[in-house]
Amino acid sequence: MFSLDELKQTRYFQDVLEEGRQEGRFENKLETVPRLLALGLTVEQVAEALQLDIEQVRNIQKKEGL
Repeated sequence: MFSLDELKQTRYFQDVLEEGRQEGRFENKLETVPRLLALGLTVEQVAEALQLDIEQVRNIQKKEGL
């Protein structure tokens, strides 16, 4: 059986950890979209600033009613 320290060193654990970090960064970007739109930035500016697709920003804009 693996100890916790040994488990943390496995490739699988490292991959899952990195995937979680990336997902968290993506979620943070999505949460930022409404705030930037409310400040008056265009959909294109928000997409460029956050490195998102324009369509993703538009979908959030529609969802939030902005």
